[in-house]
Amino acid sequence: MPARLIDGLALAQSIRAEVKNEVAQKAPAVGRAPGLAVILVGENPASQVYVRNKVKACQEAGLHSQLIELPLTTSQSALVAEIDRLNHDRTIDGILVQLPLPDHIDDHVIIHAISPEKDVDGFHPANAGALLIGRPRFRPCTPYAVMRMLASVQAPLRGAEAVVVGASNIVGKPLALMLLQAGATITLCNSKTQNLAEKTRRADILVSAVGRPKLITADMVKPGAVVIDVGINRLANGALAGDVDFDAVRPVAGAISPVPGGVGPMTIAMLLVNTLESFHEHTR
Repeated sequence: MPARLIDGLALAQSIRAEVKNEVAQKAPAVGRAPGLAVILVGENPASQVYVRNKVKACQEAGLHSQLIELPLTTSQSALVAEIDRLNHDRTIDGILVQLPLPDHIDDHVIIHAISPEKDVDGFHPANAGALLIGRPRFRPCTPYAVMRMLASVQAPLRGAEAVVVGASNIVGKPLALMLLQAGATITLCNSKTQNLAEKTRRADILVSAVGRPKLITADMVKPGAVVIDVGINRLANGALAGDVDFDAVRPVAGAISPVPGGVGPMTIAMLLVNTLESFHEHTR
């Protein structure tokens, strides 16, 4: 029997509808809508697509979106100054700087420049530390999306074996913390992990986020496991593929997310959720 499909697009639409309803209820009472500022430096085609999708999602949910497009030649100090302006703008609840940034700009400096109270990406060291001790202000959007997707299929996490392939600061590490806090036993793997298949075959929950197409094959998956594919890879023929060999793994897994239509739309939905939470904090 093929695995249950975890439809990230449908789940994201449901969450976005909830956000829209909350905004419609509260915005008139406080005299403004939640505000999200998105900064794009340069003309990276993939980043332009991501930013357009985020701005469109904001508009459809009734949020105020401010897109700030800066040239590739923008200096690090100029970008920090723009962030500082937004930190003090009372109509803006969330600030997102689209990554990757040009080589002459230090990502860590820019992330640190964003006020933790407006860091709806959840990347600021203060927010990363808050997540570590189990008191998060904002959860990073992609790991947050994964957790909501697991909840949507009622995946039992307490006592489960969870394996995360990919140890980035954006996905792997924060997701491992969230799963740990939910009661799972965590194995966090990376590109240098030896005998990867031995680890993944133990997983009741398997998440791959390394950006290597079809890395996870059917023989690497425990029968009945819940498999979440975070990877988005462009193949030579132009098609998109995840880290998981979807067609081969689906007959083995108990539930599985597709690419596209899985984690991608959910990540944007959770960005809206974080922005709404920030709005609630700023308007109490």
